Amino acid sequence: MSASQLPAKSSAEAAPLAQFQRIRSSRAFDEIAAQIRTELASGRLAVGSRLPSERALSEQFGVSRNTLREALRSLEHAGLIRLQKGARGGAFISQHSGEAIATGLMDMYHVGTIQPAQLTEARIWLESIVVREACRRATPADIDMLNRNIDEAQEARRRGDFAGRAERHIEFHRMLARLTDNPIMVIVMNGVLDVLAHFVQRIGEYDNSFVLPSRRRFMEHFAAGDADAAVAEMESCLKRLQRSYMSRIQAEGVTVAKAAPRARRSPPTAQR
Repeated sequence: MSASQLPAKSSAEAAPLAQFQRIRSSRAFDEIAAQIRTELASGRLAVGSRLPSERALSEQFGVSRNTLREALRSLEHAGLIRLQKGARGGAFISQHSGEAIATGLMDMYHVGTIQPAQLTEARIWLESIVVREACRRATPADIDMLNRNIDEAQEARRRGDFAGRAERHIEFHRMLARLTDNPIMVIVMNGVLDVLAHFVQRIGEYDNSFVLPSRRRFMEHFAAGDADAAVAEMESCLKRLQRSYMSRIQAEGVTVAKAAPRARRSPPTAQR
C-alpha cells in the first residue's frame, strides 16, 4: 500500500506520545525537522501517525505557523510525511517510498554531477548484485513473469515500437530488483533506472538487436539457478549497451550537463 493510501488516523490517535521542545535556533525549520525525525527514530511516532494540529505544533515549538509550514514542506519533499487536506487532513508520517532518493539522483544527473558513463557504470555494478540474489530467490512463477516480459519486448520490437520496447527492458530490471526482496536494492535500482530511462529517451532510438537474444540466454542460466553464468551474461550485455550509449553520444552530439569542476583528490590507500 502506498503512503497516499494509508488511512487517516483520528485526532484521538494523533501521536499522543510525541515530545517536542521549544525552538531556540535561528534555523528553526531545520530544528523542527530534526525533532520530528528524532521522535520517529525513538518509536514515539510511527508510520500512519498523525502529528498534532498546526496550532498545537507551533505552540509546542514556539514558532510561527509560517515557519512550521516551511519545516513540514521540507519533510514532505523528503518523503517523510504527507500533508492531507480536508476535514480529516493533517500531517501524517508516511510509508517512505524512496522517491526522495530517485528525485535526488535525477537532480544530480540534470546538473551534471552524474555523467552518462558514471550512470551506466553504476548500473552494471548494481545489476550484478541484484541478479545473483534474484537468482537465489526466484520461484517458477517469477521466472514465468520475466519470460512474459521478454515476449512483450519482442512483440514491441516487431511492431517497431521503440518506446514500448525500452519500457519493457527497463521493467525487466525493476522486476529483478524486486525479486531480491530488499527495499534498499529496490529503491536504489529504481532511482538509477529512472535516470537511465530519461537518458535513453534523450539519446533516441538506436539499434539494440543484441539485447533480446542475450536476454533469452540469461533466462536459461537464471532458470537453471546458475547465478555465475547469469551474471556474466547480464554484464556482457550491459557493457555492450554502455559502449553503444557512449558511441551515440559522441556521434550524434547529444548534450549532457557538465559537472562543475572539482579539486582532484588523491586516491584512498587500499586497505588490506
